Amino acid sequence: MFIEQGINAENNFWKYIVGSILIVIASTIGQVPLLLVVMYEAFTKDSKIPDNQNDMLKYLDSNLTLFLILISFVFAIVAVFAVNRYLHKQKMISIVSSRTKVDWKRVFLSFSIWTLITVVSTALLYFGNPQNFEVNFKPVPFLILAIIAIPLVPIQTSCEELVFRGYLMHGFANLSGNRWFPLLMTSFIFGVMHIFNPEVEKMGPIILVYYVGTGLFLGIMTLMDEGLELALGFHAANNLIGALLVTTDWTVFQTNSILKDLSEPNAGFDVILPVVVIYPLLLVFFGRRYRWYDWKQKLTGIININ
Repeated sequence: MFIEQGINAENNFWKYIVGSILIVIASTIGQVPLLLVVMYEAFTKDSKIPDNQNDMLKYLDSNLTLFLILISFVFAIVAVFAVNRYLHKQKMISIVSSRTKVDWKRVFLSFSIWTLITVVSTALLYFGNPQNFEVNFKPVPFLILAIIAIPLVPIQTSCEELVFRGYLMHGFANLSGNRWFPLLMTSFIFGVMHIFNPEVEKMGPIILVYYVGTGLFLGIMTLMDEGLELALGFHAANNLIGALLVTTDWTVFQTNSILKDLSEPNAGFDVILPVVVIYPLLLVFFGRRYRWYDWKQKLTGIININ
């Protein structure tokens, strides 16, 4: 059982606090290259160093900015491996899956389904409201984008899944002894971590419903499927295909994507739709495919250690 794998007498909650701090420190160190490049650019061009996130994201070439942002997740994911191995003395598979090895078929199925949904929904929006888009495709910048994004975006999303649905899920389970508290806490923290994204400033706090709802969806998949595989595939598809397909002037990732969305952002039903309609349908699909059962116990019950 996935969540039980992190429960033992040696895994006191304070270790997860220390481990989380170490992961944050590693991620912060990973942001130093971005700061150094920005400072160098400002020095050579005799210009002012950006003093806010929005200006920082637009200061350098978008491909270079994306690369430097994603590098911090390489540092963080190495820290996750190290903390789990040396602080908690556990094998990495313990925060990935209850299976003896990663089920890549699950990862690729989830990735493929969300890729298809993303591509189809983007195409419908484009052909339904062509005035809201412009073709942004330039072969060389797009190729560079693909070379950067295809390996590094899955590292970014995998890092987030390992931290939230793996490491912290186990940590809060050790603290509470039940399943509902880790599910709700990791979902809430995952959503709030996005509060400094430019999307929140542009669309308002309502967008946090989407982020928290997405965290809840990924957490439910993890607990019901006894592993991160479905969450890993979904999250990678969501960020990677999104980065390659559409960009805007106000999202956290500014990319040389195929399309550019020119519409004025408006947080309405389109923000709530995935949370209340699409995610539940996906849970039903995966539940039937993998024969999930006893939903109440797996999502809210007491953790039993034999």
